[in-house]
Amino acid sequence: MRAFAKEASIDPSPAWLRDERHVYSCVAGPIMPRFLGWEDGERPLLLLEDLSPNAYRPPPWRDGDVDAVLAALAEVAAAPRTGELPALVDGGWPGWRDVEREPEPLLGLGLLASSWLERALPELVAASDCAPLAGSSLVHCDVRSDNLCLRDGRAILVDWNHARVGNPAFDVAFWLPSLELEGGPPPDRFGVDELAAAAARRAAGPRLPARPARGRAPLGVPRARPAAARLAVATLAAGALAPPMTD
Repeated sequence: MRAFAKEASIDPSPAWLRDERHVYSCVAGPIMPRFLGWEDGERPLLLLEDLSPNAYRPPPWRDGDVDAVLAALAEVAAAPRTGELPALVDGGWPGWRDVEREPEPLLGLGLLASSWLERALPELVAASDCAPLAGSSLVHCDVRSDNLCLRDGRAILVDWNHARVGNPAFDVAFWLPSLELEGGPPPDRFGVDELAAAAARRAAGPRLPARPARGRAPLGVPRARPAAARLAVATLAAGALAPPMTD
């Protein structure tokens, strides 16, 4: 079997890789690559099954791909665990209350008008505060196209370092905005609007970077995250229009 090696050296990557190794000690199955080996140290190394042979990585999203991911997320939610994982409600990610206190990093991305954010923040904070995150299911917490592939009609998820235990609908809510960005169906068709605000803030990442020069994403920032945050915010209220980018 071919192996895929993940080595981490730059903070916070070593801690994330150790978290991912712990997830592999708790969970196994067709929803994830097979665990092959681990070596800890200053530069920890995780060996996993290489999924590249015969694997398809969207986008574009073909007929049946979205259903395959939804089926995989149902398997994730039902997956048995042999160890403890953190709770989704204790995720520790900055929320809309942090944006309320310090809106400049989000506004610096150039995705939202300051006047719109000022009007929307009370609703965003309230919706995020009451989002039903609690639950007993496995939650991947980072579902997007660059963290999955499709093989033999099945979706397989990678990068499990943020996995938590909670409401499995969070994975769907988190994924849908980037799916729409890549040509998929709109998020409001999936019945997870009550999680949109919490998922939107998580989609922007642990820390919001300053807007990059010449339109390039900063090193290490997933390509879909900033736009996914705007799209998820837009689905907070049923029928809401996308937030204006300028005042």
